[in-house]
Amino acid sequence: MTSTTHRDTGGVPLLEIDNLRIAFATPQGRSEAVRGVSLRMGRERLAVVGESGSGKSITFRSLLGLLPASATVSAQRMALDGRNLLGLDARGLRQVRGRRIGMVVQDPRQGLDPLMTIGRQLAEMLRLHGKAPRLGVQRRVRELLAEVHIREPGRVADLYPHQVSGGMAQRAMLAMMLSAEPDLLIADEATSALDAVVRHHMLALIDEQVRLRGMGLILISHDLDLVAGYADRVIVMYAGRVMEELPAGGMALAASHPYTRGLMACRPSLEHPGADLPVLNRDPAWLN
Repeated sequence: MTSTTHRDTGGVPLLEIDNLRIAFATPQGRSEAVRGVSLRMGRERLAVVGESGSGKSITFRSLLGLLPASATVSAQRMALDGRNLLGLDARGLRQVRGRRIGMVVQDPRQGLDPLMTIGRQLAEMLRLHGKAPRLGVQRRVRELLAEVHIREPGRVADLYPHQVSGGMAQRAMLAMMLSAEPDLLIADEATSALDAVVRHHMLALIDEQVRLRGMGLILISHDLDLVAGYADRVIVMYAGRVMEELPAGGMALAASHPYTRGLMACRPSLEHPGADLPVLNRDPAWLN
């Protein structure tokens, strides 16, 4: 059975994935981690939720060729704005990474060079993707930092990643991804390492920039409540498959799959603080 989620976006969709399968070679044999995922999206905000290990991140890292050599990726179709992404060589992947698809990861220091100032890294991104103006590269760097609401962008541009807070580093990473003006932004647990207040500020910032620039957004998270306010629709993944698709604004009423309902029931409630949480009962039939 192939898990699917489709939406009529009119014309050529921004992203198409049809029957994506990802397997890894292990000492115990071949292990399938993504099992027939299909989706179609336009320039909208799509949230992907599920437990750790459900296949959320590797599904979308496969678009950029960011999986280890032990991974085998197959699909009937995987395309961005009509362009086939399957079987791209190293040069083709470089043309897609950053320029067409940007990714903000959980720990910004994974993507920031500790030996380079933030401003120098931004300038390098601008030049790499052909977005650097002939004159005033440093001015454009300061503009990008200001666009992600960094105060004193000139001062921050001269700092190294270890000299700024986690929230500030995440904003700098977002500025780097936006500098290439991609069509699709993937936020992979981009706020998990931040505290609750900064987390909402960061998501609001991502939402603002996506709307201003007319990009598509894939918001990967394990937090159903968090994504509800920043997405148009939600797909729920379990064990490498899509269980169901829901409107972000009415998940509680629209959820019909027992896995989704179980996830919602396991959330702590302010009405009954300290009460025991129910245990999610998984049914092997979900994977049939």
